[in-house]
Amino acid sequence: MSQSEQEVSQTEPLEAWLDKTETLTDEITLFPLRALAATLERDAPGNAVPPLWHWLYFLPVAPLAQVGPDGHPKRGGFLPPVALPRRMWAGSRLTFHAPLRAGETAQRISTIANIEDKTGRSGRLVFVTVQHRYESAGALCIEEEHDIVYRDAPLPGASAPKPIVAPADNTWSRTLVGDSVMLFRYSALTFNGHRIHYDFPYVTQEEGYPGLVVHGPLIATLLLDLVHRERPDASVASFAFRAVRPTFGGHAFTLCGKPSGDGRTIELWAKDHEGYLTMQATATLA
Repeated sequence: MSQSEQEVSQTEPLEAWLDKTETLTDEITLFPLRALAATLERDAPGNAVPPLWHWLYFLPVAPLAQVGPDGHPKRGGFLPPVALPRRMWAGSRLTFHAPLRAGETAQRISTIANIEDKTGRSGRLVFVTVQHRYESAGALCIEEEHDIVYRDAPLPGASAPKPIVAPADNTWSRTLVGDSVMLFRYSALTFNGHRIHYDFPYVTQEEGYPGLVVHGPLIATLLLDLVHRERPDASVASFAFRAVRPTFGGHAFTLCGKPSGDGRTIELWAKDHEGYLTMQATATLA
């Protein structure tokens, strides 16, 4: 799409993007798996891509001339051109049928499934849900629903939403510090140019956060990694997570887990250094 075509398309209503599709093809290579394993301080997984590590592949590659001031690709391509400054990964729901494997060529077929325009206490919110199907050799491997939220910048003097104290009845826990090296590595591995994860002047002065923001999908990956550490032989059938509150770099945060009595369902959550809930998740074992 040319720049003039892009400008025209951005005058269309957001509903015009419903049912829009995009297909990306990628080679599943070993190096990203080894690099993420080193970042998570665990052994490399072999040639099978662990659950959620598929986010290392099928990455849109935008030329620098097509990157916006926040570091994301300019809006109005596959995703609708929502005219709000903040964009965050709000959550996902995934079903794992079979692993992608290194050495294979796979496809991700994406569809804009839903767009909701709302007004909340913090201003206007636009939720976009994208459905992804990951296939290899014609077989379905992963189904995913990905929720993206766009929002206004906070108004001057506006009070922040009241935080929620995290549960204290966890069975498992692991505490980490989201330092700048960890955030840089994950940004590099996922080709994520969003400046809130590495540009301190930008994130504090332009977006009004107190520090670098730890990636939501990184926290989700670490929560599922906690399951792997506690149940190394378990196979994950499904996983769902919802971001509740940003986690900021430079502080410790804690990953928590609590298996249910049935042995298959595991409640997971993350809390920040103040003990506030930042993410809720549920993993179901096969």
